[in-house]
Amino acid sequence: MSNVSAKSGRVIPVLVFLFVGLFALLVFTLYGGQQAQAQNAANGAANQEKMPVIEMQLKTGPVIIQLRPDLAPKNVAQIITLTKQGFYDGIVFHRVIKGFMAQTGDPTGTGMGGSDLPDLKAEFTDTPFVRGTIGMARTPNPDSANSQFFIVFGDASFLNGQYSVIGQVIKGMENVDAIKKGDANANGLVVNPDKIISMRLLSGE
Repeated sequence: MSNVSAKSGRVIPVLVFLFVGLFALLVFTLYGGQQAQAQNAANGAANQEKMPVIEMQLKTGPVIIQLRPDLAPKNVAQIITLTKQGFYDGIVFHRVIKGFMAQTGDPTGTGMGGSDLPDLKAEFTDTPFVRGTIGMARTPNPDSANSQFFIVFGDASFLNGQYSVIGQVIKGMENVDAIKKGDANANGLVVNPDKIISMRLLSGE
């Protein structure tokens, strides 16, 4: 009996030690995971702050656009280049479909034109098209985007993975909503369309 009691006395401290060790490991793992998540969130926020920002001036007020070179670096670079050149100043929204999107970026105002820069390779991602998302317009050829882009008025998930996402409206979406709409029977063609008064790079390269 005394031998059994002695063994039991030795086992209990060992079990307590193991329990304390496992508890400490669990706490460390949970805390470490939370710290990592917090750091990742902070890094993501910092990266977002470093993204280039453009101001597009419309007749009803400014629209602030955060570009996403992390999603479509070549397409975004071309938009920035054209913006710096003043290419978009005075260009009309030639195609605007109520509840869907407003398209611009064609100096001819017909939907058939573009800039003198080369067409771009597609940079499709799984980034969803939601209200205020900006995508590069193109022909049926995926690698034909050039200078035209469109802003969606609401959810347009049917476009996901088919157009290069280049940015997101972060302020002034009400001014996008106010852009003159086109004729639904003419695929959104606008008579006497509204235009981009000016477009300027506020931050970023």
